[in-house]
Amino acid sequence: MRTAIYPGSFDPLTNGHLSIIQRALQMFDRVIVAVAVNPKKVPLFTEEERKQLILEACQDQRVEVDAFHGLLVEYANRRGVNVILRGLRAVSDFEYEFQLANMNRKLAPGIETVFMMTGEDYFYVSSQLVREVASFGGNVEGLVPPNVLKVLRAKYAKQG
Repeated sequence: MRTAIYPGSFDPLTNGHLSIIQRALQMFDRVIVAVAVNPKKVPLFTEEERKQLILEACQDQRVEVDAFHGLLVEYANRRGVNVILRGLRAVSDFEYEFQLANMNRKLAPGIETVFMMTGEDYFYVSSQLVREVASFGGNVEGLVPPNVLKVLRAKYAKQG
């Protein structure tokens, strides 16, 4: 079974992320969406909230949602997966992703990174930008799945 791990913070999940997941399912039998837990970052949504939002938005049995702490390649090795899927939005993403891919290859030569371009409808959308716009009461409808839009509005209504 061809399986890929699609890692990210997914804070929050965007329609760009969903586009990558849906297109990846055309190439792989299964996609593990792996929520990265980074103790150096303070996320808007908890690990469990992010996992639940992804599960609700991805109604495909071939999508598994999980979380990991530490090095991605160690997580991939534990899961027995040798393909890491990364989305690229713009040229600015490439340099960082190229560095990560090469470091991962150095740490675990048997793991390959596959890059997928984000669809043209979402190349400008990032989780950080969505959070910022939503925090100021801006409308992010169409940029995130409906379930994410609902919880974003509720979270910022509480803070406002």
